[in-house]
Amino acid sequence: MRDWLDREIIANGRLPLLFFLIGFFVAFVFIRISVRMIRAKVRWWPGNITPGGQHVHHVVFGVVMMFASGVGLIAVYEHATQTTGALLATCFGIGAALVLDEFALIFYLRDVYWSDQGRASVDAVFVAFAVTGLLLLGFQPLELMDITEFRENSHFAVRAAIVALAIANLGLAAIVIAKGKIWTGLVGLFVLPLLLVGAIRLSRPGAPWARWRYVAKPRKMKRSIEREKRYRRPMIRAKIYVQDLVAGKPSVEHALTATEEELERTVQAAPAPISARGAASGTMVRLPGEGDST
Repeated sequence: MRDWLDREIIANGRLPLLFFLIGFFVAFVFIRISVRMIRAKVRWWPGNITPGGQHVHHVVFGVVMMFASGVGLIAVYEHATQTTGALLATCFGIGAALVLDEFALIFYLRDVYWSDQGRASVDAVFVAFAVTGLLLLGFQPLELMDITEFRENSHFAVRAAIVALAIANLGLAAIVIAKGKIWTGLVGLFVLPLLLVGAIRLSRPGAPWARWRYVAKPRKMKRSIEREKRYRRPMIRAKIYVQDLVAGKPSVEHALTATEEELERTVQAAPAPISARGAASGTMVRLPGEGDST
Protein backbone atom coordinates (compact mmCIF):
# COMPACT_ATOMS: atom_id res chain seq x y z
CA MET A 1 0.00 0.00 0.00
CA ARG A 2 2.81 2.37 0.93
CA ASP A 3 4.68 1.54 -2.28
CA TRP A 4 1.54 2.19 -4.34
CA LEU A 5 0.98 5.50 -2.55
CA ASP A 6 4.57 6.61 -3.20
CA ARG A 7 4.63 5.41 -6.80
CA GLU A 8 1.17 6.35 -8.08
CA ILE A 9 0.07 9.24 -5.89
CA ILE A 10 3.00 11.14 -4.38
CA ALA A 11 5.42 10.67 -7.30
CA ASN A 12 2.78 11.94 -9.74
CA GLY A 13 1.87 14.97 -7.63
CA ARG A 14 -1.60 13.66 -6.76
CA LEU A 15 -1.33 13.88 -2.97
CA PRO A 16 -3.48 17.06 -2.83
CA LEU A 17 -6.10 15.29 -4.95
CA LEU A 18 -6.14 12.36 -2.52
CA PHE A 19 -6.61 14.70 0.45
CA PHE A 20 -9.32 16.57 -1.44
CA LEU A 21 -11.15 13.26 -1.82
CA ILE A 22 -10.70 12.40 1.86
CA GLY A 23 -11.92 15.83 3.01
CA PHE A 24 -14.85 15.63 0.60
CA PHE A 25 -15.92 12.19 1.83
CA VAL A 26 -15.57 12.94 5.55
CA ALA A 27 -17.41 16.28 5.27
CA PHE A 28 -20.26 14.75 3.27
CA VAL A 29 -20.77 11.92 5.77
CA PHE A 30 -20.62 14.39 8.67
CA ILE A 31 -23.11 16.88 7.19
CA ARG A 32 -25.56 14.12 6.26
CA ILE A 33 -25.45 12.83 9.85
CA SER A 34 -25.77 16.39 11.16
CA VAL A 35 -28.89 17.31 9.17
CA ARG A 36 -30.56 14.08 10.23
CA MET A 37 -29.75 14.77 13.88
CA ILE A 38 -31.18 18.28 13.48
CA ARG A 39 -34.31 16.98 11.78
CA ALA A 40 -34.76 14.39 14.54
CA LYS A 41 -34.42 17.25 17.07
CA VAL A 42 -31.71 15.52 19.10
CA ARG A 43 -31.26 17.74 22.14
CA TRP A 44 -27.50 17.56 22.54
CA TRP A 45 -26.76 18.14 18.85
CA PRO A 46 -26.22 21.78 17.71
CA GLY A 47 -29.18 22.98 15.68
CA ASN A 48 -29.48 25.19 12.61
CA ILE A 49 -27.57 28.46 12.52
CA THR A 50 -30.23 31.17 12.40
CA PRO A 51 -28.83 34.66 13.10
CA GLY A 52 -31.72 37.10 13.37
CA GLY A 53 -34.13 34.30 12.53
CA GLN A 54 -32.63 33.77 9.06
CA HIS A 55 -31.59 30.18 8.43
CA VAL A 56 -28.10 29.91 6.95
CA HIS A 57 -27.79 26.90 4.65
CA HIS A 58 -24.53 24.97 4.90
CA VAL A 59 -23.92 25.69 1.22
CA VAL A 60 -22.95 29.21 2.36
CA PHE A 61 -20.13 27.86 4.54
CA GLY A 62 -19.08 25.61 1.68
CA VAL A 63 -18.80 28.53 -0.74
CA VAL A 64 -16.69 30.50 1.76
CA MET A 65 -14.37 27.53 2.35
CA MET A 66 -14.00 26.86 -1.37
CA PHE A 67 -13.23 30.52 -2.06
CA ALA A 68 -10.68 30.84 0.75
CA SER A 69 -8.87 27.57 0.01
CA GLY A 70 -9.10 28.10 -3.75
CA VAL A 71 -7.44 31.51 -3.50
CA GLY A 72 -4.84 29.94 -1.21
CA LEU A 73 -4.09 27.22 -3.76
CA ILE A 74 -3.67 29.82 -6.51
CA ALA A 75 -1.49 32.04 -4.32
CA VAL A 76 0.99 29.28 -3.41
CA TYR A 77 0.79 27.37 -6.72
CA GLU A 78 4.37 28.06 -7.87
CA HIS A 79 6.26 27.42 -4.63
CA ALA A 80 4.03 25.29 -2.39
CA THR A 81 5.01 21.82 -1.21
CA GLN A 82 2.65 18.87 -1.64
CA THR A 83 1.96 19.10 2.10
CA THR A 84 0.69 22.67 1.78
CA GLY A 85 -1.28 21.71 -1.30
CA ALA A 86 -2.78 18.74 0.52
CA LEU A 87 -3.88 20.93 3.45
CA LEU A 88 -5.57 23.49 1.19
CA ALA A 89 -7.06 20.74 -0.97
CA THR A 90 -8.59 19.16 2.13
CA CYS A 91 -10.30 22.46 2.98
CA PHE A 92 -11.46 22.78 -0.61
CA GLY A 93 -12.86 19.24 -0.48
CA ILE A 94 -14.78 20.03 2.70
CA GLY A 95 -16.25 23.14 1.09
CA ALA A 96 -17.14 21.23 -2.07
CA ALA A 97 -18.98 18.60 -0.03
CA LEU A 98 -21.04 21.26 1.76
CA VAL A 99 -21.91 22.90 -1.57
CA LEU A 100 -22.78 19.70 -3.44
CA ASP A 101 -24.84 18.39 -0.53
CA GLU A 102 -27.20 21.25 -1.36
CA PHE A 103 -26.71 21.00 -5.11
CA ALA A 104 -30.46 20.51 -5.55
CA LEU A 105 -31.06 23.89 -3.87
CA ILE A 106 -28.82 25.54 -6.47
CA PHE A 107 -30.18 23.45 -9.34
CA TYR A 108 -33.90 23.98 -8.66
CA LEU A 109 -33.58 27.35 -6.85
CA ARG A 110 -35.77 26.15 -4.02
CA ASP A 111 -35.29 24.10 -0.87
CA VAL A 112 -35.95 20.49 -1.94
CA TYR A 113 -33.47 18.83 0.43
CA TRP A 114 -35.93 16.27 1.80
CA SER A 115 -38.00 15.84 -1.36
CA ASP A 116 -37.52 13.46 -4.28
CA GLN A 117 -35.81 16.25 -6.21
CA GLY A 118 -33.29 16.47 -3.38
CA ARG A 119 -31.77 13.27 -4.72
CA ALA A 120 -30.01 15.48 -7.27
CA SER A 121 -27.63 16.45 -4.45
CA VAL A 122 -26.77 12.82 -3.79
CA ASP A 123 -26.25 12.25 -7.52
CA ALA A 124 -23.94 15.26 -7.70
CA VAL A 125 -21.89 14.03 -4.74
CA PHE A 126 -21.54 10.52 -6.17
CA VAL A 127 -20.54 11.92 -9.56
CA ALA A 128 -17.96 14.25 -7.99
CA PHE A 129 -16.56 11.35 -5.97
CA ALA A 130 -16.39 9.11 -9.06
CA VAL A 131 -14.78 11.80 -11.23
CA THR A 132 -12.20 12.61 -8.54
CA GLY A 133 -11.45 8.91 -8.23
CA LEU A 134 -10.84 8.68 -11.98
CA LEU A 135 -8.50 11.67 -11.82
CA LEU A 136 -6.67 10.09 -8.89
CA LEU A 137 -6.14 6.92 -10.94
CA GLY A 138 -4.65 8.94 -13.79
CA PHE A 139 -7.59 9.37 -16.15
CA GLN A 140 -7.95 12.82 -17.71
CA PRO A 141 -11.12 14.71 -18.67
CA LEU A 142 -11.48 16.19 -22.14
CA GLU A 143 -9.41 13.37 -23.63
CA LEU A 144 -9.52 15.07 -27.02
CA MET A 145 -7.78 18.11 -25.57
CA ASP A 146 -4.07 17.31 -25.61
CA ILE A 147 -2.46 19.63 -23.03
CA THR A 148 1.04 18.47 -23.93
CA GLU A 149 0.48 19.27 -27.60
CA PHE A 150 -0.99 22.66 -26.62
CA ARG A 151 2.13 23.57 -24.66
CA GLU A 152 4.63 22.27 -27.20
CA ASN A 153 2.95 23.51 -30.38
CA SER A 154 3.25 27.27 -30.86
CA HIS A 155 1.19 27.31 -34.06
CA PHE A 156 -1.84 29.54 -33.50
CA ALA A 157 -4.24 27.42 -35.58
CA VAL A 158 -3.44 24.26 -33.61
CA ARG A 159 -3.84 26.00 -30.26
CA ALA A 160 -7.09 27.62 -31.38
CA ALA A 161 -8.45 24.25 -32.50
CA ILE A 162 -7.57 22.64 -29.15
CA VAL A 163 -9.19 25.47 -27.18
CA ALA A 164 -12.30 25.39 -29.40
CA LEU A 165 -12.59 21.63 -28.88
CA ALA A 166 -12.33 22.03 -25.11
CA ILE A 167 -14.98 24.77 -25.11
CA ALA A 168 -17.25 22.56 -27.22
CA ASN A 169 -16.82 19.69 -24.75
CA LEU A 170 -17.62 21.92 -21.78
CA GLY A 171 -20.59 23.44 -23.62
CA LEU A 172 -22.01 19.99 -24.33
CA ALA A 173 -21.49 19.02 -20.68
CA ALA A 174 -23.36 22.16 -19.56
CA ILE A 175 -26.29 21.33 -21.85
CA VAL A 176 -26.44 17.73 -20.63
CA ILE A 177 -26.38 18.80 -16.97
CA ALA A 178 -29.06 21.44 -17.65
CA LYS A 179 -31.17 18.58 -19.01
CA GLY A 180 -30.96 16.93 -15.59
CA LYS A 181 -28.50 14.20 -16.60
CA ILE A 182 -25.82 14.88 -14.02
CA TRP A 183 -24.02 11.54 -14.26
CA THR A 184 -23.95 11.65 -18.06
CA GLY A 185 -22.70 15.24 -18.12
CA LEU A 186 -19.75 14.84 -15.78
CA VAL A 187 -18.67 11.34 -16.73
CA GLY A 188 -19.06 12.41 -20.36
CA LEU A 189 -16.09 14.75 -19.89
CA PHE A 190 -14.04 11.55 -19.96
CA VAL A 191 -16.10 9.84 -22.69
CA LEU A 192 -17.20 12.26 -25.42
CA PRO A 193 -19.89 10.00 -27.01
CA LEU A 194 -21.86 10.16 -23.75
CA LEU A 195 -22.03 13.96 -24.06
CA LEU A 196 -23.22 13.77 -27.65
CA VAL A 197 -26.00 11.30 -26.81
CA GLY A 198 -27.03 13.23 -23.69
CA ALA A 199 -27.15 16.56 -25.53
CA ILE A 200 -29.27 15.18 -28.37
CA ARG A 201 -31.83 13.29 -26.30
CA LEU A 202 -34.79 14.78 -24.43
CA SER A 203 -34.39 16.60 -21.15
CA ARG A 204 -35.77 15.19 -17.91
CA PRO A 205 -39.15 16.88 -17.23
CA GLY A 206 -38.17 18.65 -14.01
CA ALA A 207 -34.79 19.94 -15.22
CA PRO A 208 -33.98 23.58 -16.02
CA TRP A 209 -33.77 22.79 -19.75
CA ALA A 210 -37.37 21.52 -19.70
CA ARG A 211 -38.42 24.62 -17.78
CA TRP A 212 -36.79 26.87 -20.37
CA ARG A 213 -37.61 24.99 -23.57
CA TYR A 214 -40.57 22.64 -23.07
CA VAL A 215 -43.15 24.78 -21.24
CA ALA A 216 -44.38 26.12 -24.59
CA LYS A 217 -43.97 22.71 -26.27
CA PRO A 218 -46.49 20.36 -24.60
CA ARG A 219 -45.74 17.45 -26.95
CA LYS A 220 -42.07 17.43 -26.00
CA MET A 221 -42.93 17.79 -22.32
CA LYS A 222 -45.36 14.87 -22.57
CA ARG A 223 -42.71 12.70 -24.25
CA SER A 224 -40.21 13.69 -21.57
CA ILE A 225 -42.60 12.76 -18.76
CA GLU A 226 -43.49 9.44 -20.39
CA ARG A 227 -39.84 8.53 -20.86
CA GLU A 228 -38.98 9.50 -17.28
CA LYS A 229 -41.76 7.26 -16.00
CA ARG A 230 -40.65 4.41 -18.24
CA TYR A 231 -37.07 4.57 -16.94
CA ARG A 232 -37.99 5.01 -13.28
CA ARG A 233 -40.83 2.47 -13.16
CA PRO A 234 -38.68 -0.70 -12.70
CA MET A 235 -36.59 0.83 -9.91
CA ILE A 236 -39.57 2.20 -8.00
CA ARG A 237 -41.45 -1.08 -8.42
CA ALA A 238 -38.51 -3.04 -7.01
CA LYS A 239 -38.13 -0.57 -4.12
CA ILE A 240 -41.79 -0.85 -3.13
CA TYR A 241 -41.76 -4.64 -3.36
CA VAL A 242 -38.69 -4.81 -1.09
CA GLN A 243 -40.37 -2.43 1.37
CA ASP A 244 -43.45 -4.66 1.39
CA LEU A 245 -41.26 -7.72 1.83
CA VAL A 246 -39.52 -6.19 4.84
CA ALA A 247 -42.90 -5.17 6.27
CA GLY A 248 -44.04 -8.79 5.95
CA LYS A 249 -46.76 -8.29 3.31
CA PRO A 250 -45.22 -8.61 -0.16
CA SER A 251 -47.73 -8.12 -2.95
CA VAL A 252 -47.00 -7.78 -6.64
CA GLU A 253 -50.39 -6.16 -7.21
CA HIS A 254 -49.74 -3.56 -4.52
CA ALA A 255 -46.26 -2.88 -5.90
CA LEU A 256 -47.70 -2.24 -9.37
CA THR A 257 -50.43 0.07 -8.07
CA ALA A 258 -48.20 1.95 -5.63
CA THR A 259 -45.57 2.43 -8.33
CA GLU A 260 -48.00 4.21 -10.63
CA GLU A 261 -49.22 6.38 -7.75
CA GLU A 262 -45.67 7.39 -6.86
CA LEU A 263 -44.80 8.12 -10.49
CA GLU A 264 -47.85 10.37 -10.83
CA ARG A 265 -46.83 12.20 -7.67
CA THR A 266 -43.11 12.59 -8.33
CA VAL A 267 -42.74 12.93 -12.11
CA GLN A 268 -44.11 16.38 -12.87
CA ALA A 269 -43.63 18.91 -15.64
CA ALA A 270 -41.29 21.77 -14.83
CA PRO A 271 -42.95 25.11 -13.97
CA ALA A 272 -42.45 28.21 -16.12
CA PRO A 273 -39.01 29.74 -15.42
CA ILE A 274 -40.01 33.29 -14.46
CA SER A 275 -43.09 35.38 -13.97
CA ALA A 276 -44.64 36.97 -17.04
CA ARG A 277 -43.02 40.09 -18.46
CA GLY A 278 -44.34 43.18 -16.83
CA ALA A 279 -45.44 41.45 -13.65
CA ALA A 280 -44.37 42.77 -10.30
CA SER A 281 -41.92 39.93 -9.72
CA GLY A 282 -39.22 38.61 -11.98
CA THR A 283 -37.95 35.92 -9.65
CA MET A 284 -38.07 32.17 -9.85
CA VAL A 285 -41.13 30.50 -8.38
CA ARG A 286 -40.85 29.08 -4.89
CA LEU A 287 -37.48 30.50 -3.99
CA PRO A 288 -36.27 29.50 -0.53
CA GLY A 289 -37.73 31.96 1.90
CA GLU A 290 -36.79 33.18 5.29
CA GLY A 291 -36.67 30.44 7.87
CA ASP A 292 -36.36 27.56 5.40
CA SER A 293 -34.25 24.79 6.82
CA THR A 294 -32.54 21.71 5.56
